[in-house]
Amino acid sequence: MTLDFRPALYIDGTWVPALDGGTRAVVNPADGTVIAVVDEAAHADAAAAVAAARAAFDTGPWPATPVAERADLLERIAVLLDRDREELALIETLDTGKTLRESHIDIDDVIAVFRWFARLVTTGADRLVDTGDPAVRSRVVREPLGVCTLIAPWNYPLLQMSWKIAPALAAGCTMVAKPSEVTPLSTIALVRLIDRAGIPPGVLNLIQGSGPAVGSALTDTPDVDLISFTGGTATGTAIARTAAAHVTRVALELGGKNPHIVFADADRDSAIDHVLTGAFLHSGQVCSAGTRLIVQESIADDFVAELVDRAGRIRIGPGVDPASRTGPLVSEQHRAKVEAYVALGISEGATLLIGGHRPDDPALRSGSYYLPTIFDRCERWMRIVQEETFGPILTVERFETEAHAIELGNDTAYGLAAGVQTGDMARGERVVRALRHGTVWLNDFGYYTPAAEWGGYGRSGIGRELGPGGLAEYQETKHIWHNTAPKAGGWFAGN
Repeated sequence: MTLDFRPALYIDGTWVPALDGGTRAVVNPADGTVIAVVDEAAHADAAAAVAAARAAFDTGPWPATPVAERADLLERIAVLLDRDREELALIETLDTGKTLRESHIDIDDVIAVFRWFARLVTTGADRLVDTGDPAVRSRVVREPLGVCTLIAPWNYPLLQMSWKIAPALAAGCTMVAKPSEVTPLSTIALVRLIDRAGIPPGVLNLIQGSGPAVGSALTDTPDVDLISFTGGTATGTAIARTAAAHVTRVALELGGKNPHIVFADADRDSAIDHVLTGAFLHSGQVCSAGTRLIVQESIADDFVAELVDRAGRIRIGPGVDPASRTGPLVSEQHRAKVEAYVALGISEGATLLIGGHRPDDPALRSGSYYLPTIFDRCERWMRIVQEETFGPILTVERFETEAHAIELGNDTAYGLAAGVQTGDMARGERVVRALRHGTVWLNDFGYYTPAAEWGGYGRSGIGRELGPGGLAEYQETKHIWHNTAPKAGGWFAGN
């Protein structure tokens, strides 16, 4: 199947090819076939997109458009997304390799995000401040921040881009969106829908291209007021350094090495199910994946044995096959990185219990598949315990006491997400409050709502997406002091 996604650059309200004619093939990770060819931008294309967004903010109507009209646009986008739900899910599956079931959930979440921000922005966040002087009307108001660069990752391309575009539009900002060059197709489809919904020219611009080719035009410029980036920590820190030269605001959702703590009194079947889902959903290619199991010693042997048995029965295959429970890794290059981490774990002395290699099924040889992998007897100093492997690798550590579990759970440079499984609710509350992570699930794992903020502590990033805080990232606050009964202050009356 070859899909038509050209022209793939959207600049100042017009779909255009790259100025230098560059293109890139997009590969289906399930079988290695080319599913589309898209235009590949260079620095000049990205600079033109930033210029269009700058002009649209400085001289265009969008920042001053009434909130109700901006909310109506978001709702129209949601309606179009719902109409094209099946097509979008298929595009996402072909591009990323995830199962159609996962893609359908992603599209439903994208729709929910646009609708939630449409509602939120109409509630208003302005407030009156009591100065103690009845003649003074003191207000704090929120205004659009400005031009935003929005950079999304390859694992949840449409969902993560919606977390940025929806609040930016709601706030009245203009923007340049850049999806990952590995998985650009669903974002192109989304921008086509937003175009049909009637967005003014220049408000939303779309660039395809690699970071080295277009990154400096999108980040190293005084014409951008916010850079919102989701991706690897190394790239995020480089963006932060670049932005600092211009005092540009940044919102960074970076890596995670997320602990999943299981106490002996947890519901066994539920805990096993959540650990498996947390580790192996989307083949572990999830920033909040619970790939660091920390299990109480008294149940560890039996618990891990059951995990191994269940992991061995996970059906791997193409995302379009309804029987598949997880799909391939996103690319051959990424699979090579995962394989390197498995080799590292073995060299560090961890005990490989299952997986650790590509599937033997000849039908899967053309895709980027890798088996669910579990390492036991891991130590906190090991790199496979401390570094984000971003693949289907689960490490197992053991603890004796609640304090030890918390110590292990916080022994990470990251702080994106964590899970706790226990039948003791008082203990559960103590542990979730003690963990230094942005999202903590208690007797569950992986769920979120657009109404609650998402983001991490430590090296997992700066700022928040979703929730009221996610909208505030795209707004400036202004204090207006209005004296309704002006009179001379008399400070220099004698001069």
